[in-house]
Amino acid sequence: MAAIGGRSQKAFPRCSVAVRAVLLRATCYRFRMAEPNDDVLLGRLVRAFGGVPGIRAIVLGGSRARGEATAQSDYDIGLYYEADHPIDTGRLAKAAMLLPGAASSSVTAIGEWGPWINGGAWLTIAGTRGGTRVDLLYRELGKVRGVIEACRAGRIERVYQPGHPHAFVSAIYMGEVALARVLWDPERVMAALQRLCTPYPPALAEGLIRTFLWEARFALENAAHGRGRDDPAYVAGCAFRCVACLYQTLFALNGAYLLNEKGALQAAEKLTRRPADFAARVAQAIEAGAAGLPALMTLVEETGTLCTQSPSPPPSQSGAAAC
Repeated sequence: MAAIGGRSQKAFPRCSVAVRAVLLRATCYRFRMAEPNDDVLLGRLVRAFGGVPGIRAIVLGGSRARGEATAQSDYDIGLYYEADHPIDTGRLAKAAMLLPGAASSSVTAIGEWGPWINGGAWLTIAGTRGGTRVDLLYRELGKVRGVIEACRAGRIERVYQPGHPHAFVSAIYMGEVALARVLWDPERVMAALQRLCTPYPPALAEGLIRTFLWEARFALENAAHGRGRDDPAYVAGCAFRCVACLYQTLFALNGAYLLNEKGALQAAEKLTRRPADFAARVAQAIEAGAAGLPALMTLVEETGTLCTQSPSPPPSQSGAAAC
């Protein structure tokens, strides 16, 4: 493999042995729910959208599916469809506005937001506390199946996507399926996919670590190179990129799906295998700007060491959850 920036992506060659040892012990993470879901609302959503032509399955995702919701959390609803029978978005828009208490609705065409987050809707359902936000997200089943197959073989993609400053990592599709609470699936298409996502595949962990541990170091090398260190915006961007890559690496090492950058720092602090005081050290390094780059490099080195060590058994847990 060609070296970039003087370093090969084959750094930390013993990662795979340690990663497989961790994952064979089924590491996974679920955190206590602070805010219960509104099952009456979920039932209304299913009745409204289950009859829309093209929708094959409806799932609850995000923090509310993972048991980490707060009172301010939105309801993220995945709408799964086949490419040869797409969602009738006109009927979807009508169904959304007919929901009891529907105050506003904005439904997109398929593909309007890009090839990965390829459309959906923002809804507001009137009620107490100013209304409940419901976000609909389209997911094409053929693409999801292909991504799951690739992830199980250790192949991932990362692409630019508005709303994901770290980039959209293809493994998000797999994590969404693994962690989803299925609300409506008459043909059990989601059940078959979920069986492929749990337990967390060792090859996916190896692929993520191979990709992102190298990039975490490379981002810092770029920040310190030439005139880059004198550009605070460039340094901040490289530092953020480094930290985002460390998130990917640490979640993979712990066999946990990472779905979103928001809250990832706090979630990483709850992982079993991570550098000590990870969250506090990241916060201090980011605040320090260019002066914090050496501290971030130390975190990269410590993370690399964790990837090569034989782990001690983590606490027994069931399921697989993430940020």
